[in-house]
Amino acid sequence: MNERKGRKAVKSYYDIHLFSCTNQRAADHPRESCATRGGVDLQAHLKARVKTLETNLFIRANKAGCLDRCELGPVLVIYPEGTWYHVKTTSDVDEIIDRHVLGGAKVTRLLLAPDAQNPPR
Repeated sequence: MNERKGRKAVKSYYDIHLFSCTNQRAADHPRESCATRGGVDLQAHLKARVKTLETNLFIRANKAGCLDRCELGPVLVIYPEGTWYHVKTTSDVDEIIDRHVLGGAKVTRLLLAPDAQNPPR
């Protein structure tokens, strides 16, 4: 049986798997991209912060290519539950890690509805 940080691997392998969009489109593309809105720096912060966590949870933070929610970006999705967030700042990333990943409570002000078409205000 696989073990990570003293825990048995769960059915979904990771307890929490975070995907942060870093997709970069050409400057003349009609749709913006998460990278042009700071997605690369936000993902780097997410990954660095996850590495500092002292927890028994098996957590992985990955870069993602286009998640096809470009107009709502930068976006972050957490699996296995499939919770989507719009993130603008490293403080948003920290709040998601502290409240959702570690605390189990969704950050409602940053949530994206499954049918969201426009960026949250």
